[in-house]
Amino acid sequence: MAVQAGIVGLPNVGKSTLFNAITKAGAEAANYPFCTIEPNVGIVEVPDPRLDKLTEMVQPQKVVPAVVRFVDIAGLVRGASKGEGLGNKFLSHIREVDAVVHVVRCFEDSNVTHVDGKVSPLRDIETIELELILADLDAVERKMERVQKLLKSQDKKAIAEMNVLKKLQAAFEEEIPARALEWDDEEREIVKGLFLLTSKPVLYVANVSESEVSGPDNSMVQEVKAKAEREGAAVVVICAKIEAEIAELTDPEERAMFLAELGLEESGLDRLVRETYALLGLITYFTAGVQEVRAWTIRRGMKAPQAAGVIHTDFERGFIRAETIGYDDLMAAGSQVAAREKGVQRLEGKEYVVKDGDVIHFRFNV
Repeated sequence: MAVQAGIVGLPNVGKSTLFNAITKAGAEAANYPFCTIEPNVGIVEVPDPRLDKLTEMVQPQKVVPAVVRFVDIAGLVRGASKGEGLGNKFLSHIREVDAVVHVVRCFEDSNVTHVDGKVSPLRDIETIELELILADLDAVERKMERVQKLLKSQDKKAIAEMNVLKKLQAAFEEEIPARALEWDDEEREIVKGLFLLTSKPVLYVANVSESEVSGPDNSMVQEVKAKAEREGAAVVVICAKIEAEIAELTDPEERAMFLAELGLEESGLDRLVRETYALLGLITYFTAGVQEVRAWTIRRGMKAPQAAGVIHTDFERGFIRAETIGYDDLMAAGSQVAAREKGVQRLEGKEYVVKDGDVIHFRFNV
């Protein structure tokens, strides 16, 4: 399944530098607002040592990892919801992604200008969040005008939709994003159909200086973490400049040495990709054969037929069973043949909820 996360933030907070490091796509990272006009898209592998172990075991002809698509969205400014700074175009790009990765500048540097003249991470967060809320408020009020016409006939669907719209309108007027509100199942479906910007889950990236990447959190990072904790959101602390340097190292040993010198066990980008994956409630299952070992992305709680459908719709339509081995059981057995001989391979039916790390062979007939 295609998963997209949009990298957003005010101009000059490190978005494009971070994007370059993630994808090596070479998006321009000049030191001035609006250098990124069109969204740049890059596909990033989800780091997963289980895939490496399966590859060692099976020795396939081809290996396909799970991926996340990152979209570098140009910097927003105050007034974007009213079209300032090409705001309408940028907001439409955010509307197309599954999650928002909000890069926040948490370092001082007189050589890197700030669009508001002074670094203040909480103000920066509030600026972008307010623009998204105002854009959603405008969309909700326009929707209310259309639904109002249906209320005269006492249409039950229209009544339910209007109640949701009023709840959203009241929240937006208090500068509360849609994701902070509680909904029942029926209301949630209505909200889902509105494609609101503020209903998308958010991951904060605190971009720090090179000297602070492996030390204790500075006061600005602490502010971001406190806000995130109140929202139930996560924070990844990185130095985008260092990540760009790490991304240039192709030799694994050289990369490991560089990280060790910085006092880091892994790159911030690996943490960012994993946190984005987790933010969206995603898990991985594997298919493993001599032709291909592959990691498949599904949403947590998905049942076997739907998980099979991620491979091909025919697999879901003609689903018979899922021949399943847990990853740990497979590693303990040493091979798929040994796992079957030991009786740890299970035959699962249509109600089976796929678990993270399952190694599955689907049987189907169409």
